[in-house]
Amino acid sequence: MRTRSAKKNRINVITLGCSKNVYDSEILMGQLQASGKDVVHEQEGRIVVINTCGFIDNAKEESVNTILDAVAAKKAGHLDQVFVTGCLSERYKPDLEKEIPDVDQYFGTRDLPLLLKALGADYKKELVGERLTTTPQHYAYLKISEGCDRPCSFCAIPLMRGGHKSTPIEDLVLEAQKLAAKGVVELILIAQDLTYYGLDLYKKRRLADLVTALSEVEGIAWIRMHYLFPTGFPEDVLDVIRENPKVCAYIDIPLQHIADPVLKSMRRGTTMEKTNRLLDAMRTKVPGMAIRTTLIVGYPGETEEDFQTLLDWVIAQRFERLGVFTYSHEENTHAFGLEDDVPAEVKQARLDAIMEAQMTISEDLNAQKVGQRIVCIIDRVESDGTYVGRTEHDSPDVDNEVHIHAPEVHLKKGTFVEVEITSASEYDLEAILV
Repeated sequence: MRTRSAKKNRINVITLGCSKNVYDSEILMGQLQASGKDVVHEQEGRIVVINTCGFIDNAKEESVNTILDAVAAKKAGHLDQVFVTGCLSERYKPDLEKEIPDVDQYFGTRDLPLLLKALGADYKKELVGERLTTTPQHYAYLKISEGCDRPCSFCAIPLMRGGHKSTPIEDLVLEAQKLAAKGVVELILIAQDLTYYGLDLYKKRRLADLVTALSEVEGIAWIRMHYLFPTGFPEDVLDVIRENPKVCAYIDIPLQHIADPVLKSMRRGTTMEKTNRLLDAMRTKVPGMAIRTTLIVGYPGETEEDFQTLLDWVIAQRFERLGVFTYSHEENTHAFGLEDDVPAEVKQARLDAIMEAQMTISEDLNAQKVGQRIVCIIDRVESDGTYVGRTEHDSPDVDNEVHIHAPEVHLKKGTFVEVEITSASEYDLEAILV
């Protein structure tokens, strides 16, 4: 009876979308655990909390389908309660309440205290940095700010997350210390916009200061940065990357496009010339740095000439890491007032063309690594005994992996090892231990 009772009261948190949502779920779970609740992540439980994504069409569809599946399970008697939170709920709460009324309650992205109350828990302000992490023990996401003040025409994030709000440096250092005490050796800094960090609190950009402070936390060996906006990029960050051995030579900078007419319509606040100048500065100041970017194709008014400019630029820049999205026409954004005039099949063809070019670039860049010795962090071991690791140029889940053949050695996750690259494919490397 105790087992059945525990299962009945167990809260299962389901996370959809990006790493920012992962972080939010971890904060929620930490609060629930501190209130004595039995909470799990994407396991069995009679109470379900779905942390949704509302960014683009595919993500919204996945979120709605997950809600519908949970409601069906509730009607079938397999669940007792279903709660929905996150970006989709923030953006479409009235519509969701009308269309899917069998959800017990909907909450927005800033409703954590109300959600906790509905789950029978109290919000504890004193739990700074306390989280129930869902990533492997050796790495964790660290969200340094919330919201965004950028005016990008295509983006709905400010509608769902509000304006930019930095977390104080001392709070982030404390959180990093707690993560390090639990075995975390790699911090992945995330936000809607890292480059804006500090402007609201300190009246100047202080990302470099923050990274330096975090690097002084005992136990932290790697720090990498995701989502740096190109306009107003604080170039002192490049000095920190070059000079501080704990800061990975890796930057995730979503450039979105390069043709000037498209950049202007997107309200990105930059030009092709300025973007190329920034990329040149990155590669000059930090030789060998891996640059990851994401692009959008099929934006309203994108001509064949605009797209060819983008494709030629991708081929010329030879980004180490690159992803592409097709444009999604989002309600209440500035671009929604434009005609979504690029047909779906043209959008897909443009995406395919860029990814085909990037595959060739990636294969060539990886082939150049054969014979090199590189330090990797071990992420997991496969059933055949192969260890899977990453270099400092690779972020988990989105970038390349290194497959290390060492059946005679026992390596723990989070261990740093030196390997020699023996072969390469488009997106992965094979290696042996040195």
